[in-house]
Amino acid sequence: MKNMISVFKALSERNRLRIVAALAAHDELCACQLTEMLEVSGATASRHLGVLLGCGLLDSRKDGRWVYYRLLADGSESLGFAPVLAWLRAEFDKSEDIVIDRQRLRAITLCGPEEFCRKHRGGRKEKIEK
Repeated sequence: MKNMISVFKALSERNRLRIVAALAAHDELCACQLTEMLEVSGATASRHLGVLLGCGLLDSRKDGRWVYYRLLADGSESLGFAPVLAWLRAEFDKSEDIVIDRQRLRAITLCGPEEFCRKHRGGRKEKIEK
């Protein structure tokens, strides 16, 4: 029961729910892509990702300087959350905020994570159009 409570607490925060929605639409996303989509600092995005990792909804892998995140289907299914995630996926399609995030992610993912991060860590940050 304790783990169920931690999952629902994690999902009760708007930005964490937006992360889950983004990862439900993509196999995996780089931390910098999620940070840009959320329009928050790297530290804030990292804190949200840590909560989602801690409750077992996400998995991460490191590839050089980049960290990629994906929904952890095995963890959520073993906890009995597959129906909850299915319901969330259906609800995401009804949310104007999620539709806007998906549009932003289309622009963000046009270039690969390496190129995207290089542009944003360099001297000139190009703003992604909404």
